[in-house]
Amino acid sequence: MDLRIFTEPQQGARYETLRRVAVAAEQNGFSGFFRSDHYLTMGGDGLPGPTDAWTTLAALARDTTTIRLGTMVTSATFRYPGVLAVQVAQVDEMSGGRVELGLGSGWYEAEHAAYGIPFPSVAERFERFEEQLAVITGLWATPVGETFSYSGQHYALEDSPALPKPVQTPVPVIVGGAARKRGAALAARYAHEFNVPFSSPAETAARIERVRAACAAAGRGDEPAYSAALIVCCGRDEAEVGRRAAAIGREPAELRENGLAGTVSEVVDAIGRYREVGVERVYLQVMDLTDLDHLELVAGQVAPQL
Repeated sequence: MDLRIFTEPQQGARYETLRRVAVAAEQNGFSGFFRSDHYLTMGGDGLPGPTDAWTTLAALARDTTTIRLGTMVTSATFRYPGVLAVQVAQVDEMSGGRVELGLGSGWYEAEHAAYGIPFPSVAERFERFEEQLAVITGLWATPVGETFSYSGQHYALEDSPALPKPVQTPVPVIVGGAARKRGAALAARYAHEFNVPFSSPAETAARIERVRAACAAAGRGDEPAYSAALIVCCGRDEAEVGRRAAAIGREPAELRENGLAGTVSEVVDAIGRYREVGVERVYLQVMDLTDLDHLELVAGQVAPQL
């Protein structure tokens, strides 16, 4: 089971805080450091304010050496696809080929209003998401010396030089969500990884099966990797579990029900239930970014049992 660290900096985190977490994640053997792509807190004052996802990852590309870096996930409403393709390719070059692009349709209406970003209907957001996947992957796949054109309902590109190219061929693309018919078809067409966020093992299994069916229907010979994103709250004993839960304003019982929480053995067992339904990678949502001992505990006592 592959373990990655997943952060929510919109809740309030300076770059230096994120750098310390990313470096600690790398030193403790986690395979990836991922962050959300949001501009507005979801509770609390959010101080000192948000950080931009791709600006952060560009800096981390130089401040880390081996850990993989990415978004979980970038909203298609935030950037034009041509611009995003350039940004991701540049950060991939800066990192020596360690970037992964998580991309979604966008959902948080309040942050769009707060920062003056248009927020179309659900249908239009999904249309834009689908076109962005086509444009970004099309730009990266265009051979050097050739041009890329695209004519869609929302985006049109004419004779783009399709530069720069990322180091990786291709950059891994992560999509996720409910895996309803259209979403599962997009995953089958574009995804190197399909992520199920904050769901039970049973619901995770159902979504994975829908993506598998879509891959079969599309004639895809392989399948994407399957992953889950879940909050983690692990302790050496019940007192430590309680302290960590209190630090993020949650109750241990609720965290046990909705995430990976409890003592080391409980967390190991909980991850095992996701492994049984086909999950091969878990993004551990860490909400207290000052608690680096939490990362050391998971790396030292949970990971070896997986």
